[in-house]
Amino acid sequence: MTTQTHPVDHELIEAAARIARTRCRGDHHTMAAAARAADGRIVTAVNAYHFTGGPCAELVVIGTAAAQGAYDLDTIVAVGDRNRGVVPPCGRCRQVLFDYFPALKVIVGNGDHVRTVPVTDLLPETYVWSDHQLDAE
Repeated sequence: MTTQTHPVDHELIEAAARIARTRCRGDHHTMAAAARAADGRIVTAVNAYHFTGGPCAELVVIGTAAAQGAYDLDTIVAVGDRNRGVVPPCGRCRQVLFDYFPALKVIVGNGDHVRTVPVTDLLPETYVWSDHQLDAE
């Protein structure tokens, strides 16, 4: 695990927080995510909670980004509803984020102590499922 950190994208955090405040309602949508694409645009999404394991906001934002033609994401953050602030990705999301974007940066932490770290820091000793990941190292 590295200790490398990157500048915090506060605009990205605010975009996710705004979606969490305005779009997360009830038990079906409790998390919002925002990702900055390589071209600078911000893509947002919310989770789709379901007892069968509906997708987290981070996974929905990957599909939303692809639908908008943004296939290369640079940074991602998730924010909880009810002013919970930044929430780190779950284990499944960490693996999927790494598999899709091995160079992705993730904003984690809480309150005034947020930081931006490489997704590899969140998933050390990860399983490598695809040959294309070996080329990214």
